Amino acid sequence: MELRVQRQASTPAGTGGGSAAPSGPGAAAGREVKQRDAFFDNAKYLAIVLVACGHAWEPLRGDSRAAAALYIFIYTFHMPAFVLVSGYFSRSFTMTAAQLKRLVTGLVVPYVIFEVAYSLFKRWADDDPGYPISLLDPWYLTWFLAALFVWRLTTPVWKMLRWPIPIALAIAVLATVSPDIGDDLDLQRILQYLPFFVVGLFLRPEHLQVLRRKEVRTLSLPVFAMALAVAYWAAPRMNAVWFYRRDSAQELGAPAWSGAVMTVALFGCSMVLVACFLTWVPKRRMWFTALGAGTLYGYLLHGFLAKGSRFWNWYDLPWLHTPEGEITVTVIAAAVITALCTPPVRRVFRFSMEPRMEWAFKRDATELASRR
Repeated sequence: MELRVQRQASTPAGTGGGSAAPSGPGAAAGREVKQRDAFFDNAKYLAIVLVACGHAWEPLRGDSRAAAALYIFIYTFHMPAFVLVSGYFSRSFTMTAAQLKRLVTGLVVPYVIFEVAYSLFKRWADDDPGYPISLLDPWYLTWFLAALFVWRLTTPVWKMLRWPIPIALAIAVLATVSPDIGDDLDLQRILQYLPFFVVGLFLRPEHLQVLRRKEVRTLSLPVFAMALAVAYWAAPRMNAVWFYRRDSAQELGAPAWSGAVMTVALFGCSMVLVACFLTWVPKRRMWFTALGAGTLYGYLLHGFLAKGSRFWNWYDLPWLHTPEGEITVTVIAAAVITALCTPPVRRVFRFSMEPRMEWAFKRDATELASRR
């Protein structure tokens, strides 16, 4: 998920930072507030809440058709929305030294830290001391960091192509019918989510203005209602693993041609629902706007609780599988993810997600010359 948009705005690709060092914490905070876009911070916060709710609903799907339907519904668009926003804020990526440094400190280092942390957590919490630590096999949530690293490195290529979106979609289709791709870096997900990243690369502010029209917002309501109705119908009939985009059709026990059909169909459905979601995102500052800067923290940290709830059998409580229990689980999930995006949590865990690593890089000659 481009959960770190604030790191990219010193160039046109993001909304934070600057070319000159601020004089102090106050200056840094002031600069970030001025340069951030409330619309995208709101979108990221609302999407990360949906991510947390989806993970909370997963163990409830077997006993509740409503929970299964909501699960399918949000999985159709919440990760595509994150990937699309990631592409939007990668538009100016040209592999400059500063941008490559941010890739290392903002994606590679957190990937390594959390891949090791998740593996150690599984060994302890799941009583699985033999679980291996593998940097090539992302566990649970870390796949997104690996994916974003690969997508962003390919940005200059997509900007050169004449038909980038059809080509990206064709690659996703080929991935869906290729069971031999393997699990390294969760490459299936990287390829199957690729079209949304490429769409984001070519999205423009004027496109977003169309989504803010009153008639578009009004039209989104029956679209949402129809999507929920289809999800309710499909819940007992469809394999929800299709929405994870991590397996080929053959691995799901389906014929190869169905992978191609599902890829194109899900892409279309996801794009429609992403548009409907964005049309309802407030463009003004809200009480939760500032939390949009901390969605990477909420995303990676809530994984320990989401997995821990399974390892420690929290869902064995019968009451949680009643309508009241499902509502309670939803509220708790939203509250927890909100707390994990707050500034105090970010300060505590900044060493792992936004490390300062000037010691690890050579000084850029252009930067040194400009400072002289």
